[in-house]
Amino acid sequence: MAGPLDGMRILDLTTVGYGPYAGQILGDYGADIIKIESHEGDITRGIAPFRNRGMGHFYLMANRNKRGIVLDLKSERGREAFLRLVEQSDALLCSVRPAAMDRLGLGYEDCRKVNPNIVYVALVGFGQDGPYAKRPAYDDIIQGVSGMAAMQGGREGAPKFVNASVCDKICSQVAVHATLAALLNRERGGEGQLVEVPMFESMVGFNLVEHHSGRTFEPPLGPAGYERSFVEYRKPYATADGHVCALPYNTKQWGSFFRMMGRDDMIDDPRVTDPKLRSEKIGELYELVAELVRDWKTVDLLAALEEADVPNGPVTPLDDLAEDPHLQAVGFFQTHDHPTEGRIRLTAPPMMFSKTPPEIRTLPGKLGAQSVAILREAGYSEADIAEMLDDGVSVDGRSEVTRTAAE
Repeated sequence: MAGPLDGMRILDLTTVGYGPYAGQILGDYGADIIKIESHEGDITRGIAPFRNRGMGHFYLMANRNKRGIVLDLKSERGREAFLRLVEQSDALLCSVRPAAMDRLGLGYEDCRKVNPNIVYVALVGFGQDGPYAKRPAYDDIIQGVSGMAAMQGGREGAPKFVNASVCDKICSQVAVHATLAALLNRERGGEGQLVEVPMFESMVGFNLVEHHSGRTFEPPLGPAGYERSFVEYRKPYATADGHVCALPYNTKQWGSFFRMMGRDDMIDDPRVTDPKLRSEKIGELYELVAELVRDWKTVDLLAALEEADVPNGPVTPLDDLAEDPHLQAVGFFQTHDHPTEGRIRLTAPPMMFSKTPPEIRTLPGKLGAQSVAILREAGYSEADIAEMLDDGVSVDGRSEVTRTAAE
């Protein structure tokens, strides 16, 4: 069955995590994603571990459902081929700095000349109308400037990074829905347009949903920062033999928790029954939870919390996720036979469509694996393609077996 974006062609001129993950999601939805790489390839190709150079794990996890072509965009024929692909595409994701694309003659205005309906999505670190426009942006930098790192330290602790490329992956979601919104507008009779998705502004907005706090009001009613997130005991609770996540949230759940703990004296405590006071005293309540659960065995505590209808969950090590019974039941981890990398395990698209389900159709390929096929589709003759390969404009990344069979 075709995905919901079947028939759409989107060019992916991005590297690292932000753009490639966005392109992968659009590919999961059924779009024909053409990933355009330089001769060096996406930097994540070289991040270990890998079985073969150029096929690092990070690359494999963010570049499925794409076809790849190598183009030297600094060469005249490379630029010509790029614009020919733009002419035949619906959208372009680009993480190259806008000024650099303009210098190459491949900026939005250049692309609009060959395809007025193109949705040109510029993935930038900072909005291009501000003083930070030219600054480089990587996940760690955006964690710092957006307040994310400071949040991890709470009110008084030292700032620290989240142990994930969290800004790259959050901003990729923003990029996806911005791209879809622009495509929907065009399909409804609108036009192609330039869409700018800055990481900095996206993450500040994301962080301040709850953390704007008292500064939501003028004059401020208090400092920024959501108090519940900052208290010392908002963390997995230590048990006698491990850790659990437990979250009594509303009045009923707090009452159920204290009842199962034999602390009926807390059920009518104003810190439990009054939502405003509870939010102000949440640190005291979490500290009490930590004290009450520390002598429980993990399996017994999880069962008791489930019985009391208190939200709960185990603390699952990364290596154990593949054995999670729920993830197994929904088929979240999928094993594939890769033509060059052997058996690989990928995560499946998590969303469900009853009529147009996303699926893994294409595995991440070697650098330039589809260069020849894509150039043929763009209208180049075999002689033109051979000349472009000889001149280094592109790279034929097909395996020797595939190349011989095609010839």
